[in-house]
Amino acid sequence: MVKIIARQSISTQNVYDIGVERDHNFVIRDGLVASNCFNKSHSTAYGYVTYQTAYLKANYPLEYMAALLTANSDDTDKVQKYVSSCTSMNIHVEPPDINRSGVDFTPSGGNILFGLSAVRNLGQNAIACILEAREEKGEFKSLADFCDRVDLRAVNRRTLEALISCGAFDKIDSNRNQLLHDLELVYEWAQSRARDRAIGQGNLFDLLGGAFSTAATNHKNLNSFEVAPKAQPVPDFPPEKKLQMEKELFGFYVSDHPLKAISKSARVLSPINLSQLNEQKEESSVCVVVMLNGVKKVMTKKSNEQMAILQIEDFKTQLEAVVFPKNYERINSIIKIDSPLILWGKVERREDQNQLIVEDVQLVETMQLVIVELNLQQATTLEEQHCLRTILQGQSPEKAKVPVIAIVQAGTSRQLVRFGRRYWVQDARTTVHALQNAGFSAYPQSLTGV
Repeated sequence: MVKIIARQSISTQNVYDIGVERDHNFVIRDGLVASNCFNKSHSTAYGYVTYQTAYLKANYPLEYMAALLTANSDDTDKVQKYVSSCTSMNIHVEPPDINRSGVDFTPSGGNILFGLSAVRNLGQNAIACILEAREEKGEFKSLADFCDRVDLRAVNRRTLEALISCGAFDKIDSNRNQLLHDLELVYEWAQSRARDRAIGQGNLFDLLGGAFSTAATNHKNLNSFEVAPKAQPVPDFPPEKKLQMEKELFGFYVSDHPLKAISKSARVLSPINLSQLNEQKEESSVCVVVMLNGVKKVMTKKSNEQMAILQIEDFKTQLEAVVFPKNYERINSIIKIDSPLILWGKVERREDQNQLIVEDVQLVETMQLVIVELNLQQATTLEEQHCLRTILQGQSPEKAKVPVIAIVQAGTSRQLVRFGRRYWVQDARTTVHALQNAGFSAYPQSLTGV
């Protein structure tokens, strides 16, 4: 490989793409060798494609992102990345809908509708069967109506559980727990009806409303699925359980995100996200707010001590973080899978990638802040500033984990000021007491309450 140090125009020349069967170096002139000969025809084609995609993204963002998601629907990491890009572009990606979703991601009323092909446990035959039944007789009215109309040999029980769990039936009935309980009875009912139809025999429920039933007058106006068996009423799953079920089926969160409720307050702690980790300098200290998806325990080869590799994610990125033995022994009791965590650590460079080495961790739900409310005079007077600084420094040992936030009131406006790490304190209540004794208006605040 050589470095080009000069270029000279030799007028217009014909160029050709040259293909060879094996690796080959081309002799240029004076014994110089080029091992990679991309000519202008390549660069022109790439440039033109780049222009086309940039034009589509700028002028047809909804259609462009839907196509991008469809093209990568089998790659969970890329789909999560592009869903996050949609969010930053103010494009909402809706969860699957059994009555509206198609095979692919599709634009729908200013949003993008999740494609059925990206749902786990949902094969091509099942999708084709669902779309065919919907095209033939219109929207599905209930779970029983759905089971009665589709071919249960293609759409099996596992597929139905996946559709319910990911929220595809939410527009029909948002109680996913109830639907899963009903499924036990409805599935058997629908299979029985399918067998009866196959041999040309009427089902007991089909006879209701006819001369064969004394209860005919009560059922003559009902569709068959309206008298399908149902389980006893049960309460719905809590929101966090629904999100966990979505994560299992999509590989990421769709309808909501556990970190969304604390996204604004999280910036107080962490000005960077995981996707920006590679931009940080080696050995720099960082703090990130993440969801913990898994913990892989590993024994070290030299000392046979236990360490851990954490599977973490935020809105945009999933990656691994490392906890070495001494720190893992101290923090392993705090770590809870599927919980929002605050991680403190350092950036380490390995194999051309930055890696997060975790030094400390705290559950978001237990995190406290110190809020100091200042009027304009307090914020601008040197004596007041010195007093505030002295109190905070007296409460700030090394690796303190409680951030301090000032809210400055100037007329009708309020401005939030984040103090740097060197002014973070060890204990929120002790610091608040010291500030109040000095005449400052201060109080502790949970991170989830900001």
